[in-house]
Formats: sequence, structure tokens, C-alpha cells
Amino acid sequence: MASNEGFLTEGQREMLKFAPPSVDVLSSSPKSPTLKSPGAAAKSASVLLTEHLVKAPGGGKASTAGIAMRHVRRTHSGKHIRVKKDGAGGKGTWGRWLDTDGESHIDKNDPNYDSGEEPYELVGTAVSDPLDDYKKSVASIIEEYFSTGDVEVATSDLKELGSAEYHPYFIKRLVSMSMDRHDKEKEMASVLLSALYADVINPTQISQGFFMLVESADDLAVDIPDTVDILALFIARAVVDDILPPAFIARARKMLPESSKGIQVLQTAEKSYLSAPHHAELVERRWGGSTHFTVEEVKKRIADLLREYVESGDTAEACRCIRKLEVSFFYHEVVKRALVLAMEMQSAEPLILKLLKEAAEEGLISSSQMVKGFSRMAESIDDLSLDIPSAKMSFQSIVPRAISEGWLDATSLKASGEDGPANGPDDEKVKQYKKQIVNIIHEYFLSDDIPELIRSLEDLVAPEYNPIFLKKLITLAMDRKNKEKEMASVLLSALHIEIFSTEDIVNGFVMLLESAEDTALDILDASNELALFVARAVIDDVLAPLNLEEITSRLPPNCSSGAETVCMAQSLLSARHAGERILRCWGGGTGWAVEDAKDKIQKLLEEFESGGVMSEACQCIRDMGMPFFNHEVVKKALVMAMEKKNDRMLDLLQECFSEGLITINQMTKGFGRIKDGLDDLALDIPNAKDKFMFYVEHAKGNGWVLPSFGSSDAS
Repeated sequence: MASNEGFLTEGQREMLKFAPPSVDVLSSSPKSPTLKSPGAAAKSASVLLTEHLVKAPGGGKASTAGIAMRHVRRTHSGKHIRVKKDGAGGKGTWGRWLDTDGESHIDKNDPNYDSGEEPYELVGTAVSDPLDDYKKSVASIIEEYFSTGDVEVATSDLKELGSAEYHPYFIKRLVSMSMDRHDKEKEMASVLLSALYADVINPTQISQGFFMLVESADDLAVDIPDTVDILALFIARAVVDDILPPAFIARARKMLPESSKGIQVLQTAEKSYLSAPHHAELVERRWGGSTHFTVEEVKKRIADLLREYVESGDTAEACRCIRKLEVSFFYHEVVKRALVLAMEMQSAEPLILKLLKEAAEEGLISSSQMVKGFSRMAESIDDLSLDIPSAKMSFQSIVPRAISEGWLDATSLKASGEDGPANGPDDEKVKQYKKQIVNIIHEYFLSDDIPELIRSLEDLVAPEYNPIFLKKLITLAMDRKNKEKEMASVLLSALHIEIFSTEDIVNGFVMLLESAEDTALDILDASNELALFVARAVIDDVLAPLNLEEITSRLPPNCSSGAETVCMAQSLLSARHAGERILRCWGGGTGWAVEDAKDKIQKLLEEFESGGVMSEACQCIRDMGMPFFNHEVVKKALVMAMEKKNDRMLDLLQECFSEGLITINQMTKGFGRIKDGLDDLALDIPNAKDKFMFYVEHAKGNGWVLPSFGSSDAS
């Protein structure tokens, strides 16, 4: 029989129904109803329910054992338990009266909805890894670079990204992304690495990035079958481009397991590429070198496409050819050559102007490039008039037409040409001097005769124009091959010893850097070339490091390109093995470190001093292939003669001078270095000053040094 415990009887229901609100039944006895305050009326229902619950089904009372009746409940087992306050129940009870079996839900549409009642929910979020973010960012930079080929934009984006400590990962990502693409992208990757070297990514990070690539060669080979050959070529190209030291291969080999593909990569780079005859040219041209045009090549291509256009009249094809050059920063050359062609061939003028107008309207040639082209034409119009008498008249008719048709900015053109032609006797003298030194420099590039050039300069009797000579020398060399650049640096070192003061050198570089932007109009890589010339001057002791700060301070405020060039030179000088790299930047060195060259000189002199053959010693000096560094031979020979108290070294110097192996310039520079360090040398050799004075008199008597280098200077 089912138990009715827990349910109200019919009588109890009736009592609950008719009970007055003010009555609170405290027990089952109806004898003494107690009047309560109105606030207690709300409790009556719960009290009556409690009364029922503590009764036995048969109507008998259960013992309360002194416990207040409203706090006692009985379980199915008949045991009495103390319940929680407000009847929430305890173990084995039903809970509060209004509790429900289901979970309560909060309705957000309820007018009384309170978001604070919502249960807390822990939401898991991924922790951002800075390296992962960096890798994603550089991937987009590289993709954009492969699409546009704009080195400057890629460099700027990488600088803005920051996180310089992660640059080795950029190198790894750049090379690995290009490895699975065409040769064009591989060439672009190599060009970008060269552009970033020292200025954005330091040499240590370059080495770290390439080591990461070599280390992951096994993984790369899974997706790229010819990983070994491609990666070896990238390393060889980096060595040829002077962004990776040759010693990298030996160092990396020690850190890799013999069975790894990284070892194969290093062996291939060393034996197949870097040891081959003419390896530098082969490596540079392996991927086509499409982004490495010389100035002469670009100018020739421009001239060819313009002549083809005049013959065909196909404007669209001409624009396509201009775009294919991919040298948007050099399009002012297109403008200038187009104008010259229009003046040479009057019949071609309408076609030329149509092409320039079309290129400007398409945005192919920017407004700034158009203005630069016209400005360059205006500057050279007088010289051009010598060959084309009607050139000035033609140009004066073209300019107003271009302005009226809207493809030439008159304001910018006026600003760029606001400086009128120079007048006056001094200006005429400078103009004449410039013509003469151009002939002297050209002759030097052909003969490589430094003494003859010095005599020619002295015959001009214009030492106040020495800075102008320096500017012209470097400007002419920059537009030629590496041989002429090396000759210019060697000549600068010789001039500093003989006729140029440090002030002349500083003034010359200031003039050169002030006109850096104009130089860049004709020479594509002018900024980098100028930085190398400045750095080389420091390495050759022509300039002191402090002179670079002086040069920067003397540049005008609006000369940002000149200041950037000096900063680039300082970065090159602060790089590891800077002396070695800069000495051979144009092929002047042999690839040794300066320390290695000094060590080799020391050994050959020691061998000669201990009984060596004179001819063999001279041959060793000649085999070094560093004639601009022979002042080190002079210096070490003199120091050894003082230490050993053996004048046999003077015989070697005499033989070298007689053969022309060591020039008077290198002799003078070597003696000058001894003079500068004589005080320190006297600490180890007490009679060093007396010995040196004797050597100077001996050198003057044999014509080794300039007459102006006297013993009084040494003291």
C-alpha cells in the first residue's frame, strides 16, 4: 500500500484554505491560536506544511526531542535530522518548497534581466607568439617584394616591422620561399639580401640566417629535390656579394653532422662554385642577373627602344618596353634621351612628345622623373647646342607645350632650375679647371701613372681647387668599372701623402655628398658607391673616423641623402672584418683579412732577415697583389731593422724601390706611419728616434721619400 506521507489530507487542505491571514499555527493543537503581526501571515502556509510533515501518517505526534518543530524533518527511514535554515534541506531531503528538479534558466528577454546573474564562463584564448607574428608579417613582405621588385619598399617595411632579433628568420624565409620559384625570384632574393646587409641586417644575423638554412637542408629537400644545388648557389652568391665571409663554410661544417645534407651544400658551394675559374661572374649570372644592369646597359636599352619607336610609331609597344626595364627611379634618362632625339630628328618630335605624354598620363613616368629629365636637359642645353645648333630653340618650344598639355609640372621645373648659370672671372676659371682635370683623370685611368698625374696637377698651380678635383675623380670613377674605382682610391691615398691636406679631403667629400642626389640621377647605385669610397678612405688612413662626424655636421639640413651615405659608411666600418671587405670591395685585395696580410709580411721579412734570397722576398711581396698596402712592408721592415740592429732590411727596400715594386708614395706613407708611432716605439727600442733619423736621411739620399719629408719632422 502506497504511503501518503508527505501529502496533505482533505481536512488539512480545508484548514489551510480557511485559515485567517493573521493566524500562525505553531503546533497541531488547535487550543491556543496565537495572534501574530501581519508580517507573519506570509509564513502560515509553510508552518502548516511543516506541521503536517512532522506528523505520523496515523495522526500521532512524532517526538521532537526538544527541537523546534519547524527545524525538524523526518526521512523515509524515520530518522530525525536538522535541516538548513529556510528549509533548504540537507542530505536525503527534498530541498526547499519552490525548488524544481530542472535547471533554472535566465531569459535575456526578461525585463528584469540582470547580466550580473549570468554564470561565469572561462573562455580559452591562444597566447600570441611574437615569433609566429613576425614570420607571418615577413611572409607578406616577401610576397609583395616578389610581385613588385621594389627593394626600397621591402627595406622600409622590414625596418617598420622592428623585431630586429628575428632577422635571421627573415633570411631563412626569403631564401626558402625563392627556392621553390623561378630564377627571377632567386635573383631578387640575392639582390634584396645585399641591399639589407649592414644597413638593416647586421653581418652576424646574415651568418645565423644562412646557418639555419643549411641546418634545415634535410627538411627543405623533402619539398624541393634540388635543395643542395640551389642552397649552395645562394651561399656562393652571398660570398661573392661580400655579405657572407668565406670562413662561414669552414665554421658551419664543424657544427653539422657528417651525414646531413647541409654538409653536401657546403661542399658544393666550395668546390663547384667558389673554386671554379671566373667564379664571381659565373655565380652572379647563374640566375640571369636580370636585376643587375650597369648604367651603360640601361642607357643602351633606352636608346635602342627610342629609335625603334621612332621607326615603328607604336606607342603602346614603346611603353611596354619602358616598363620592362624595371628601373622606375631611372626613367628621367628616358625623358632626357627622348628630348635629345627629338632635337636631332625634327621629324620625330611629334612622336616623341606623344610618347612622353602617354607615359605621363599612364603613370609610367612619374611627375618627379619627368621634371628631372627636363631639368637635366636644361643644364646640358648649352653643350648640346654645339652639336645641334637649333637645340635651345627646340627645347624652348617643347617646354611650354608640355606644360600646357599638363604632363610637365611648371612649378617643380622652375624650382629645380632656379640657380642660373654662373658668371664672373672666378667661375670661368673653375670651369676651365674642370675641363683640364677631366683630361688628366681620363689619362690616369688609361696609364695608371700616379707620378705623372701629380706633376700635371702641380702644373695647374691651383691647390685651392683640390676639393673639386676629388669630387670629379670619384664622380668619374663611379660611372666606370671596378678597376677605375680601385685606381681612384689608390690615387686618393697617394694625393693625401703628397699634395692634398686632410682639410682638402674633407671639403671634397662634403662637396661630393652635397650633390649626392644629382649624382644618383646618372648612377643607379650612387649612394652605396659613395659609402664605399668614404669607408675606403678611412681604411686607407686618408680620413680619420672623427672626420666622418665633421663631414656630417657640415652638410646642409636638407641633404638627407648625404647624411644617410655617411651613416652607411659608418655601418660598413663597424662590420666584422671591415678592413678585409672594404679593401677588396672593388677587387683591390685578394680576399685575405688585413691581419692575414700583416702576418704574411712579417713572415717573409723574418725569412729574409735570417738569410733569405733577395729575389724571393721581392717575388713574395709581388705575389701578395696588394700594392696599395706596401706601406706595411716598409713599416715592418724599418721596425725589424731597429730591433735586430741589422741594416739588411734597407737593402731589401732599396731593391723594391729600384724595381718599382714599392712606389715613392708607399715608401713615404710607411715612413710616416713610423714617425706617428715613434713615441710608443721608443718604449721598446730606446734608440728608436736616433735610428729613425738615420733611416730618413738614408731614404732621402736614395730618393725613396719626398724631399719635404725631413728629419726635423720626425723629431
